[in-house]
Amino acid sequence: MELIPAIDLLDGKVVRLHQGKYDEVTVYDNDPVAMAKRFEDQGAARLHVVDLEGARRGQPAHVAIIQGILRETDLQVQIGGGVRNGEVAAQWMDAGAARVVLGTVVVKAPEVARAICDRYPEGVVMALDARDGKVAVEGWQEQSEQDVVELAKEVDGWNLGAILFTNIYKDGTREGPDVEGTAGLQSQVDTTVIASGGIGSLDDLRALLAAGVRSAVCGRALYSGAFTLSEAFSALEEA
Repeated sequence: MELIPAIDLLDGKVVRLHQGKYDEVTVYDNDPVAMAKRFEDQGAARLHVVDLEGARRGQPAHVAIIQGILRETDLQVQIGGGVRNGEVAAQWMDAGAARVVLGTVVVKAPEVARAICDRYPEGVVMALDARDGKVAVEGWQEQSEQDVVELAKEVDGWNLGAILFTNIYKDGTREGPDVEGTAGLQSQVDTTVIASGGIGSLDDLRALLAAGVRSAVCGRALYSGAFTLSEAFSALEEA
């Protein structure tokens, strides 16, 4: 199972939200580029970067910082938050991103999302953020009526790099990931589903692996000292 460290950006800092709530913020570091370098030094090959302010605004808000990460590391970076059109997707891909992460646009303008997928084969991660089985959009501030599984099946043939599945109620809690929900979604699609939200221990990683989950994103557990990235890689290798 691939483990991808995550950097969430708000006000120029590395933060985590609790269940996607912007008024429940924990700041972990003031230097996102240095944090990315530390993850690379610990063996990371890929990095998940979320521009939280960009997600809320609908356009990128941390361009210089993310460009710094792209410039100063060799990580395969997937960038989300405020990628709502082809121009922004092109901006990040031209800057050296390996993937862009689309969320809101696939619900509100699916033809735009499909065009971006066609332009960048395997270069798009489709973020399906679930609250009670329905997709949340606009930085999780708005609830749609789109069913997560139905949407996953619809986009499965779009030559995606991955589908990022987040159970919002688990996000930032360290209370355990939605193993059943992630594995269940993976069973419905061919595209790799990335588990996101709730990882709090090495046993959580082992549980995802045992359930057949192929990839996972982890943030708060790494920042809070539950385990290091190196320890996580070792545990997965042993499992």
